[in-house]
Amino acid sequence: MASPGGHEQLVATLRDDPGRGGVFCDFDGTLAEIVDAPDAARPVEGSVDAFAALTRLYAKVAVISGRPAAFLQEHLGDHGLILAGLYGLERVEDGEVHIAEEARRWQSVVEEVAARAPDEVPAGVTVEPKGLTVALHFRTSPGAADATRTWVDEQAAATGLVANPGRQSFELRPPVTTSKGTVLAGLAEGLTAACFLGDDHGDLTAFDALDDLAAAGVTTLRVAVRSQESPAELLERADLVVDGPTEVVALLRRLLPDEANSPPQP
Repeated sequence: MASPGGHEQLVATLRDDPGRGGVFCDFDGTLAEIVDAPDAARPVEGSVDAFAALTRLYAKVAVISGRPAAFLQEHLGDHGLILAGLYGLERVEDGEVHIAEEARRWQSVVEEVAARAPDEVPAGVTVEPKGLTVALHFRTSPGAADATRTWVDEQAAATGLVANPGRQSFELRPPVTTSKGTVLAGLAEGLTAACFLGDDHGDLTAFDALDDLAAAGVTTLRVAVRSQESPAELLERADLVVDGPTEVVALLRRLLPDEANSPPQP
């Protein structure tokens, strides 16, 4: 973690030269409050406007999420914002959702598992089909966690899909090497400064990518969004810790030059 006040200089470095900087951000728990029903998640007030302002100034601004790219597009719009869904398996380009070719052949496998899941997983577990992945949420039935994990592991062994733990959930994905970190690393090529804001285990790969960039001389800022479920490692590695999506929006505003935050003059 950066020294006390050290993050202020990192924020200033990004803000002073946005044309060579990148702002990268998670969605759930970072831009949206965590909710019991996955489909009910929405970006908090002010977040879409903040991103619209950032995209006018920064070289790269992206939301990198486990959500499907179409979901991100629906709720965040475009505004020049780069949207990478399903940990990089999907990307919105020119208003269209594009699927990574190496993941496409697994789509029917995922769909078959997702179709069986409601009849086979423990009662109270929410099945979230995402097209290229399927998530099983036990937030409202925490006692079903072990049985859900057993089912997910069985499916992974039988199909070749990969099981990944999430926030009160497990997810089955194609065995394709992509992560928030690989997406960030690709987008950050050529930048002189970059930051990432996230709240969960999957965001650690983005912190790893920032560490690699820092070793190459890029100014980086790792921001953890704290909640009762935030992993300790994420909080420990962060240069800056903020409390919830509302403080995320405040930080995004701090990344804007003063004149961009000023109301238009009559």
